[in-house]
Amino acid sequence: MLTLGSLGFTAPWLLLGLLALPILWLILRAVPPAPVRRLFPGVILLLGLKDDEQVSDRTPWWLLLLRMLAVAAVIIGLAGPVLNPETEEEAGTGPLLIVMDASWASAADWSARQDALDAALAQATRESRPVALLRLTAPEQPEFQSADAIRARLTGILPAAWEPTDADMARSADILPDGPFDTLWLSDGLARDSRNTVLSALEGHGAVRVIESPRSLMALHPAEFDAGNVVLTAQRLGGVGERTISVVAHGVDPSGSPAVLARVPATFPVDSAQASVELSLPSELRARINRFEIEGQRSAGAVSLPDDSLRRREVALIAGREDREGLELLSPLHYLTKALAPTADLLDGSLAEILPANPDVIVLADVATLSEAEEAGLLDWVEKGGMLLRFAGPRLAASDISRAEENPLMPVRLRVGGRTVGGAMSWGEPKELAEFPQDSPFFGLPVTGEVTVSAQVMAQPDPTLADRVIASLSDGTPLVTRKRIGAGQVVLVHVTANAEWSSLPLSGLFVQMLERLSVSSANEAPNAEDLAGTIWQPVSVLNGFGELEKADTLPGVTGEDLAAAPLGSELQPGLYQGEDRSLARNVIGADTQLAAMDWPARIAVTGLERPQETPLSGYLLGLATLLLVADVIASLALSGRLRSAGTTVAGIGLALMLVPQDAPAQSASEEAFAIRAASEVTLAHVLTGDSALDDMAQAGLLGLSETLFFRTSVEPAEPIGVNLETDELAFFPLLYWPVTPDQPTPSDEAYAKLNAYLRSGGMILFDTRDADVARFGASSPNGRKLQALAAPLDIPPLEPIPADHVLTRTFYLLQDFPGRYNVRDVWVEAAPPDAELVEGMPFRNLNDNVTPVVIGGNDWAAAWAMDNRGTPLFPVGRGFAGERQRELAYRFGVNLVMHVLTGNYKSDQVHVPALLDRLGQ
Repeated sequence: MLTLGSLGFTAPWLLLGLLALPILWLILRAVPPAPVRRLFPGVILLLGLKDDEQVSDRTPWWLLLLRMLAVAAVIIGLAGPVLNPETEEEAGTGPLLIVMDASWASAADWSARQDALDAALAQATRESRPVALLRLTAPEQPEFQSADAIRARLTGILPAAWEPTDADMARSADILPDGPFDTLWLSDGLARDSRNTVLSALEGHGAVRVIESPRSLMALHPAEFDAGNVVLTAQRLGGVGERTISVVAHGVDPSGSPAVLARVPATFPVDSAQASVELSLPSELRARINRFEIEGQRSAGAVSLPDDSLRRREVALIAGREDREGLELLSPLHYLTKALAPTADLLDGSLAEILPANPDVIVLADVATLSEAEEAGLLDWVEKGGMLLRFAGPRLAASDISRAEENPLMPVRLRVGGRTVGGAMSWGEPKELAEFPQDSPFFGLPVTGEVTVSAQVMAQPDPTLADRVIASLSDGTPLVTRKRIGAGQVVLVHVTANAEWSSLPLSGLFVQMLERLSVSSANEAPNAEDLAGTIWQPVSVLNGFGELEKADTLPGVTGEDLAAAPLGSELQPGLYQGEDRSLARNVIGADTQLAAMDWPARIAVTGLERPQETPLSGYLLGLATLLLVADVIASLALSGRLRSAGTTVAGIGLALMLVPQDAPAQSASEEAFAIRAASEVTLAHVLTGDSALDDMAQAGLLGLSETLFFRTSVEPAEPIGVNLETDELAFFPLLYWPVTPDQPTPSDEAYAKLNAYLRSGGMILFDTRDADVARFGASSPNGRKLQALAAPLDIPPLEPIPADHVLTRTFYLLQDFPGRYNVRDVWVEAAPPDAELVEGMPFRNLNDNVTPVVIGGNDWAAAWAMDNRGTPLFPVGRGFAGERQRELAYRFGVNLVMHVLTGNYKSDQVHVPALLDRLGQ
C-alpha cells in the first residue's frame, strides 16, 4: 500500500495512468481539426441562414478540463484510495492471529471493538494475510483462513458474561498454531496474572500488538440488606473526579409487567473507586425486584441479581405455653428468636391475627391442640404455599394428636409417649445425628458429635414413613419428618425448640438447617461447605450485555460449584433455584476488586478511538460519473440543443417565483388544531415524550370514545395528544395525564395555562399507573414525580371518593373504579365542610362543581385501549374476572366523562326515587 499522509492506495500502480492525461489533452485539442478558409462568391447566398446544430472549431479549455478531471477521478478511484489506512507499522505480510478477551468488560464498548476488528480484517484482506480468531472466554483451536471468511460472521461474535479463567488461559496457550505469526490482541483492560503465560507464548511466534479501550469501566456489587435498607455499592476502573451515576431497580408491577421500581443516584467521591447508596423500600416492593443495574452501562458486570438473601422472610413464632419470667433460656422460642432475628422479620400474635398477614413460615413450638377454625385456616394457608414448622415438646408428647390417624397438619403419625435416653432412669447414652440422606434438604451439611438427643417424640412406623424422613439419629430413629400439602409443606422436628431434649438449638447446625428449610435467609453468600450435596437448576442467566435470558436448556450445577467454582460456560452468572430457595451468582462478587492491566513496555498498546478507515473508491467513481454527465450537458449546450429546454426551465422557475405564498405554516396548523378540537367533544391526553406510553394513551382514549359513542348520546371525535407548551387546552373537557418518572416538568407558562384550564371547569385525570402501591407517596418513583408535577397547580383539598360521590352514579352505579389494576382509593376534590346528609336520603347535598382533578394509579388507559377493530390491546386480569374488571373500567370512564360534561346534576334530590328504584329499595 502506498501512503501519502492520511491517504493510502491499495493499487498504487494504477496511478501511473495519470501520466497519460497530458497526451489525452493534446489529442482532444487536435480533434476536430481547424477548418480551411476558402473564398467562394456563392457563399453570399447562405448569409442569414441558421443551422440548429453547431460544431465548434476547437474544444473549449474548460470542457477539456472537465473531461480530464473525470478521467483522473476514474484512475484514482480504481487505485483503491483509503482515508486513514492502517500504517505500515501495523501492517504485515505473514499470518495474523486475532486474540479477543471477549469478556463482560468488553461489552460496554463492543460496537467500537467490532469496528476495530473489522478494520483489522479489511487490512488483512488488502495484504492477503490469512487470519485466525481466538476468544479467550471460549478457546477453540484457531485455524488460519481468509479474512473475508471471518468478516462474514463478524456479527455473530459476542462477548461472554464472564472473564477468562486460569484454565481458559492455559488452554489458549496450549492450542496456539505452529509456525510464525503476528498477534493483534483486543484486550478488555482487566489485570489477570494468567495473561503473562499467554503473552509469552504469543511472543514466541511473532510480534504482539494490543488494542485496549481507555474508557472508565463500571461494576455493581451484590445488593446487601443492612438495618432495613438495601445497600448498593458501585465500583469504577479508571476515571477521576466526582461523578454521579444512577442505580436502577427493575422488577414487575402488580400485574406482572416489567417496570422500573426505583432509581437512586450514587456519587463517586474525588479519587475514590467506590460509591455506596442505601435504598429504603417496603418489603412488598423489595420482593418484586429482579435486578439492579447501573443506568447507561451495558454489561453483565453492571448488573446485580438479588436472591432470597435480599428478601427477608416473614416468620410467625407461636409457642404452646407462655415464657416463664426469669427463665428465658427455657422459653420454647428463645433459641428460634436468636437464630432468626438477624435474617427474618418476626411476627407475634395469635393464629387468627397472623394468617391474614400471609407470612412465609409459621413456627409452632410445642403446640398440640388447634381449634377447628384455626386448623382449617392453617391448612388452607399451607396448601397455597406456606411452610408450617412444628417442634415437639411435653404438650405434644402428652396429647392424642396424630395417634390413631394422621393429622392433616402433621407429617407422620406419632406413637404414644416419647423416648428418653441418657437419663438416670433410662438405659443407653444420648444419641447422635446420622449422616443426612441424599434426598434430604440437609444433605451435605457436616454432622459432628456436638449434637446429641436425650428425648424425642417417636414416629409410628408405616409405609410412608421412609419417604418423609429428612433427618434421623444414629440408630435410625426419625428426627425430622416432612410432608407436602398442595404447594406448601409441613415439617416436624421431633425434639423441642429449646435445649431441654437436645443440644441441637445450641449448635451452628441449627441455623444451617433453618436456612436449608428456607425459614431464614443468609446474610452472607454461602460457602461450598454450606451447599455441599445440593443440586441447583439455573432459572435465568445473564449474557455479556447484562440482559436476562432463559436457562431452560442448561443443566443443573452442584452446590459446591455454585458457591466456589469460577464463572464460565458451565457455570454462567444468573439466578439458580434450589429445593426451597434461590441463589444468585453475579459477575461481581462482594470482594471483587477491579484492577487495570499493566502491559510491558515492549508491547505496543493503542486505543479503540482512532480515525475510521474509509474507502474512497466509490466516492471518486461517483464523482467521475457526475463529471461525465456534466460533459454531455455541456456538449449539448455548445451545439445549441439545450436552448429550448433552458427557456422552459427558466419559465418554470419564474412562474414558481410569482406564485403567491400561503400563510405561515404555524398559523395554518394552529387553526386546523382549533377547528378539529372544537368541532366535536374531544378527549385529550398529555404528551409525555415516551412514544410507547403516548401511543397507549391515544389507544385508551380511543377505546373510551368508542364506548361513549355506542352507550351514550356523547359522540366524541378522535382523541388528540396535546403539548402543554404549545397547544391550547380550553377546547378539551378532560385531560388524561399518565405519569412517568422521567417526563419533563412543564414550564411556568404551561402551568399558567393548566391553572386557567382547571379554574374554567376542565378536569385532569392523573394516572400514576403503579397500582397506587405507595398512595402516590415518596416510596414510588411515579408518586414522587406526581408530587413534583402537581405542586405548582391550584388544586383544592382532596379525599378518596366517598360512597355517595356523584362519580358513583353519573351514568352507571359503581362502588369500584378499576383500570388494569383494581385499587379502591381514587382521589377527588373533598366535599365542603357543610355538606350534610338529609334524613331518608342516600347522599349528601353537595355543590354543583366538577372536581378539577382525579388522581389514581389503576392504569385506566391500558384497560380502555383498543385498536381500530375494537380489539383490546392489553390484558386485564384473567378469564371472566378480568373481562368483568375491564367492563367496570369502561363504566368508570363513562361516568368520568359524563361528570365533567354535566356536573353534579345527579346530586339533585329529584333523582332519588329513580336511584332507589334502581337499587331495589
